Amino acid sequence: MTKYIFVTGGVISGIGKGITTASIGRLLIDRGFKVMVVKVDPYINFDAGMMDPFQHGEVFVTRDGAETDLDLGHYERFLGIDLNQYSNFTTGSIYSAVIAKERRGDVYRGETVQLIPHITDEIKERIYRLGRDSDAEVVITEIGGTIGDLEIGPYVEAIRQMAMEVGRENTLFIHVSLIYALPGGENKSKPTQHSIRKLQESAIQPDLLICRTSKAMEEGLRKKIALLCNINEKYIIEGRDTNMIDEIPLNFERQGVAHLVIEKLGLEDHPPNNTEWAAMVDKLKNPKHHIRIAIVGKYTTGVDTYLSVQEALKHGGIANDVTAHIKWIDSETLVDSQCVDETFKDIDGILVPGGYGVRGIEGMIVAVRFAREHNIPFLGLCLGMQCMVIEFARHVIKLKDANSTEFDAETPHPIIDLMVDQRRISDLGATQRLGLYPCVLRKNTKSYKAYAQPIILERHRHRWELNNDYREQLESYGMCFGGMSPDESLVEIAEVSDHLWMVGSQFHPEFQSKPLAPHPLFRDFIQAALHNQKERQDGT
Repeated sequence: MTKYIFVTGGVISGIGKGITTASIGRLLIDRGFKVMVVKVDPYINFDAGMMDPFQHGEVFVTRDGAETDLDLGHYERFLGIDLNQYSNFTTGSIYSAVIAKERRGDVYRGETVQLIPHITDEIKERIYRLGRDSDAEVVITEIGGTIGDLEIGPYVEAIRQMAMEVGRENTLFIHVSLIYALPGGENKSKPTQHSIRKLQESAIQPDLLICRTSKAMEEGLRKKIALLCNINEKYIIEGRDTNMIDEIPLNFERQGVAHLVIEKLGLEDHPPNNTEWAAMVDKLKNPKHHIRIAIVGKYTTGVDTYLSVQEALKHGGIANDVTAHIKWIDSETLVDSQCVDETFKDIDGILVPGGYGVRGIEGMIVAVRFAREHNIPFLGLCLGMQCMVIEFARHVIKLKDANSTEFDAETPHPIIDLMVDQRRISDLGATQRLGLYPCVLRKNTKSYKAYAQPIILERHRHRWELNNDYREQLESYGMCFGGMSPDESLVEIAEVSDHLWMVGSQFHPEFQSKPLAPHPLFRDFIQAALHNQKERQDGT
């Protein structure tokens, strides 16, 4: 029978439920269990696709084209699996489905449609279906938001019902909560006590408590929490702050979390096969080299807006025994800057990530030009590739005012233009070119060298593309198209031939990079940046 783990959070948002979910999934996978995960988001938006990246962080795209919460990226990276549209759903999508059934008239048959049982039934069915369709032994469900939030109520009630339906012996409730450290250093458990009381009011008793804390928990504090929250001391786990999230599964392993989870669920325990993960973490902690990568974008003040890019750079570093230190550069600051040389001083590689809208574009083009003219390794992702091609058209081919029609509808040289199948679309949600598409690689290119195979599959999220009317002209001046769609109608990868390493992809390679399987483009980009550093230090 499928076992179900439910992860809730208390006191504050961003407490670490996603990393906790991913880490526990990792522990179970290391013991040979088949695990599937789902993130439930209580907001009314249908999905994450239209949400402000400053408010919500990046939009993570699955292989089947779902625009999801960024926690799915953590799940994929930690568990080493590919998820799909069923691993993330929102209140908006739940109510939409229920209302559609009511309108059809063939499901509820005139019933008064209510929060209970109809909304909770839809929530439960989606979680049950994920387990059935994936044949998972364990399904972990992360409930977004914070216990006590008004909008989280239907989800808490749904998982309470599930525990009754499948049996308490087949369910496990994990609560992640804050232990607050006073300025003087004393740990306070009162916020956690109130959080658990709120959960208990919904008839849910946590089986395992993860205490987020900045300092070690003293024994007296554990005893106090155990007494007041009705939890055995051995099920109170220290979730200490760390700068290296990849180490958290190992920290949990040392505290016996996997054994406690398996014991509670009545599963057969096996020795963990985590040597590969431990070796990866050791590489992260003990790199042989350090390099500096400039990320030039428009959302650089948001911690999570380029999360998958940051992680992919880290993975590329693992493959090269390198730590890539990021210098964040707001592209708008480069537009009229007289100090571009100083901005990129001691930078070993430059990366321009994805995004939308005209703001900051000219600054990105300044960064691209600097990378090309100074032979600095460059990686452009989606919008970054488009900026790379625009810069090349303007300053190599000398096409004055070359641009994208996204930024200038009247440009005389629309190097980047709206895709044909996007021109009649009015609704913006979930209508881009999304998900996995094939790309045929051209031999004797940097891209082919990175992948070492003729055909690849990569994830997309875009509306604009390179204008085919300019392909021949771009190639005649030294731009190489290293990857094309199978019918050659879409440029997927552009390269500058006479550059050390200058590659742009229309797709988002960061979405498929994992710590145990670094993405080839990020691996080779970091390798080129390390080579650039050595050459600069040698004075060659």
